[in-house]
Amino acid sequence: MEEFKSIDDILDFAIKREEESYQFYTEWLNKVKEEIKPVFKNLAKEELGHKEKLLGVKKGKLREFLESSKEKVLDLKMSDYLIDVTPKPELTFQEALIIAMKREKVSYKLYENFANRVEDENIKKLFLALAQEEAKHKLKIEIIYDDYIGPEG
Repeated sequence: MEEFKSIDDILDFAIKREEESYQFYTEWLNKVKEEIKPVFKNLAKEELGHKEKLLGVKKGKLREFLESSKEKVLDLKMSDYLIDVTPKPELTFQEALIIAMKREKVSYKLYENFANRVEDENIKKLFLALAQEEAKHKLKIEIIYDDYIGPEG
């Protein structure tokens, strides 16, 4: 894992990851089935929202972010049993969902790891809240995968 020298380094890294996720969902918005478009559009919007919140934290606006839900999100662990997919220009819908699931899982683990590495309790709460947001995204994608690709999909 990349070495971080300060909270700002961690925040900059997290901001970059959120931007990459936003770009992924935006790119796929026009490639997914019509009924999935609102989900991908919402995921892109939420990733952009995370980026904006992280930029706000850098500017000293941590309190507003800490109001996030602390409820535990169900993990279907679907991505644990799917083969990794290499991003390429002509992904299938199934491959895009697998990549999205795995991206959200990595983001969840990243924020959880950050939470365990910082001393400041408020920053720790920030990263735990972001981890829960990413877990929610992963669950949404797992449900879509199960509905459209799973044994009966």
